[in-house]
Amino acid sequence: MRYTIIPVTDYQQNCTLLVCEQTNKAALVDPGGDLDVLLNEVKKQGVDLESILVTHGHLDHVGGVAELAQRLSLPIIGPQREDDFWIQMVPKQCQMFGFPESSSFTPTRWLIDGDTVLVGNEVLDVIHCPGHTPGHVVFFSATERLAIVGDVLFKGSIGRTDFPKGDHQPLIDSIQQKLWPLGEDVKFIPGHGPMSTFGYEMRSNPYVGF
Repeated sequence: MRYTIIPVTDYQQNCTLLVCEQTNKAALVDPGGDLDVLLNEVKKQGVDLESILVTHGHLDHVGGVAELAQRLSLPIIGPQREDDFWIQMVPKQCQMFGFPESSSFTPTRWLIDGDTVLVGNEVLDVIHCPGHTPGHVVFFSATERLAIVGDVLFKGSIGRTDFPKGDHQPLIDSIQQKLWPLGEDVKFIPGHGPMSTFGYEMRSNPYVGF
């Protein structure tokens, strides 16, 4: 499986294009906006986009989801159902943060902890990691040793918990009890900023390091 990180919107949110190299099937994770940029990359790589994956319901991660799903008749997979209130607030979020108008949506499939998602033949494990939002999920490829963590964890930092239904202790528990056991070698794509590894963050992250 190969991946391409495509920063979108003024928030420079990392949308990820995942591609199964056996089948040429692909998914976009968290298409928060700038759909022309995203679709140009899909066209450039010549892949068959088959789904949209969503880590959580904040606007910079879901702002382009409804339009993209409608334009290409794509299923929307994720997040966990507890983030539905955020998704239904998308139009209000647009007004609050000065984003282009976007629509709310209902995912084709809500996810729960322990689910799996397919991108072509590639299997992604679903890990429910509440704290930043109550329904946040992480997508993990055991074969590639790669996690897409949304706004749970960043290089040198963690997700904020001062938004509605954010909760600091569950976020810490999600990282230390659900992500760290996956292994120090796991590299991760955060919702913003550069990639890192769980091992590096265990040793150096001032919020969750040991």
